[in-house]
Order: sequence, then C-alpha cells, then structure tokens
Amino acid sequence: MALSLALILVLALLFIGIFEKLKLPSLLGMLILGILIGPYGFDLISSDILTISADLRKIALIIILLRAGLGIEKKALKKVGISAVKLSFIPGIFEGLTIIVVSTYLFSLSIPEAGMLAFIVAAVSPAVIVPQMLSLIDQNRGIDKGIPTLVLTGASIDDVFAITMFSSFLGFYGGTHLNIQRQIFNIPLSIIIGILLGLISGLILVYLFKKYHFRDTRKALLILSSAIILTGIEDFLGDLIPIAALLGVMTIGFVLQEKYNKVGRRLSSKFNKIWVFAEIMLFVLVGAEVNIHLAFESGLAGMLIITAGLLARSLGVLISIAGTDFNWKERFFTIIAYTPKATVQAAIGAVPLAAGVESGELILAVAVLAIVITAPLGAVGIKYSGERWLSKGL
Repeated sequence: MALSLALILVLALLFIGIFEKLKLPSLLGMLILGILIGPYGFDLISSDILTISADLRKIALIIILLRAGLGIEKKALKKVGISAVKLSFIPGIFEGLTIIVVSTYLFSLSIPEAGMLAFIVAAVSPAVIVPQMLSLIDQNRGIDKGIPTLVLTGASIDDVFAITMFSSFLGFYGGTHLNIQRQIFNIPLSIIIGILLGLISGLILVYLFKKYHFRDTRKALLILSSAIILTGIEDFLGDLIPIAALLGVMTIGFVLQEKYNKVGRRLSSKFNKIWVFAEIMLFVLVGAEVNIHLAFESGLAGMLIITAGLLARSLGVLISIAGTDFNWKERFFTIIAYTPKATVQAAIGAVPLAAGVESGELILAVAVLAIVITAPLGAVGIKYSGERWLSKGL
C-alpha cells in the first residue's frame, strides 16, 4: 500500500504540473490519472488503498468543507442567503423530474427505478465545486456579489436533497412503506440538525482554544477529528435521525472564523496546506472509481438523459437567481458552476445494483457516464468562465 501511495503522489504531482502548464484545472489531471492507474485502467493501485478509498475520500472532502467554512464571511452569507436556499433544491427538482420522464421513455424504467437514476445523477459535486469556488474567492473574483459563496453553499445542500430523494425511491422499490411527507420533511430537518451540531461543535472548539493554549497544528487536528466524529454520528444515527453532517462540518469552520477570527485565519492557512495532500487523494481515488468501459454501455440514450437533465438544471438555476443583480455573464457562470458531478455518483452509483434493483447496472452506467462527461467539462468551464466573466473585487 505504501508503494501505491508513493506512486499516486509522484504521478499526481507530475499530472498537476502538466495540466497547469496547459492552463487546465489540475483536478482534471488528477481525475484522468485515477482512471488510468485505477482497477479499470492499468490497475496499478494496491487493492488495500481501494478498500479504504471511501474513507480517504470522505476525509479529504471534510478538509475542503472545513476550509470552505473558514472562508465564508457572515456578510457574504447574508447577501446570498435566499438565493442559496433556492439553489439548494430547485435545480435538483428540475433535473430529477426531467430525468424521470426521459428515462421512463427511453429505457422503460419503472417510476422507482427512474427516481433512483434521476437523483443519483442530479446531485452536484462539492468535491469539484468547492475548491474552484475557494480559488475564485482567493482571486477576489465575484466576491462583491457573493457569487462563489452562493455556489459553494447551495451545492453543499443540493447533495442532502438529492440523497434523501434517492433513498426514498430506493425504499419505494424495495416495498418499504415510506411516508413521503415525512421524507420531504426530513430534508430541512437534516439541514437544521446538521447546522446545529456544527454550531455546538464550533462553539466548544472556540471555548477550548480561548481557554487553553494549543499550537495551530494541534488545533487543526482537533478540528479535523471533531468533523470526522460529526460525520460518524450521521453514519451511526442516520437511520433514526436525519443529519446533514457535511453541512455541519462547514458550519464548524464558519463558527471558528466568526467567533475567533484571528485563529480562524491562521487555521485556514493550515487547512490549505493539508489540502495539498488531501486533494490528490480525493480526485485520484474518485477517478479510480470510474469504470470507463461501463460508462459507454448506456450509449447515446445515457448521454441524452444527462443532457436533458443539465438543460433542466440550468433552467432551475436561472429561476433560483432571478431577482439578483447578476448580469448575464454571472448568471451563465452560475449555470456552469452547477454542472459537475462526481462525489455522490461515485459513492452511491452502485447501491441499486447491490440492492438487487433490476436496472441497477444501467443506473450505474449512466452515473459513471455523468462523471466522465460533467466533471471534466464543468471543471474547465468553471475555471475559464470564472476568470473571464466574474469581476475582480478591490
């Protein structure tokens, strides 16, 4: 496993350098590297690393969400609050319903099967979006209107909505008697509980840091451990109490930045350094999950489903940001920023197949195809449109 880890790091640094020279997003290089050296490519990664891949990816995602929380200011959050709430579910509803209609027509799927496919594909990827938004914040692009904050906040909640809807349709398929009103109610409830747990964790950490002296490295490790425990609580109690743990993780960073700004700025710098390693593990291992051969089994019909879903999502984004003072370039940037898919599709794309769903293999194929198409195009689109269409703040 140690040799595989060294191989990943060396090759990732090489690919990052190449893609930066080509002026392409480095995460695109890491995704491609993962596909090449993963089990569906040249199979150069130890099976031991692949066994713990899900945990490594989750830790890496926690790190970037903590960094995101530390980078959000209350002023920016207030500015985009209502639009962020609308972005968290309206585009997902538009995309999900469109995919249900199109997939039942093209593949003759039952409604529960089409619903599972729809909300696996509909989820956007915080792993792709959040680092790009933080990069734009560092460049002072779009910050006068809070555009990067709007996108990273909305995208983080979008996943909560998509996963809850997917779980509902999986339950319908399995014959579980689910109360649809309760499932819908669970979405805001999970968000509230996640934010509340993050708020409590953040306040406890602020108290400890003010009362006791810790080196910043130890503070960062304590914050990371607290965030991992928070996601562990979701895993343990998720069947009983809905918890949007990743939103809680971001809240921890936000509370630290608001309540202890001096330390928050220093910790943000620490997490930037940790992210150098975590980013490589996240995107290379996400790439390693992609079965490029399976992706094309869904063929033209799979591409039509994804395209129809993205067009519907784009309409949902425009409706969500209606009434803002965004110009048309900024509106189109927001549409592009809301297209990449990777994290959820890699994590739960195979769940229907494992659960014995008749069309499970087809669902997995379309989920993988969604990663292959949208993650690279979205990453490149965000980089170029962000640098060209978002104004630079003073």
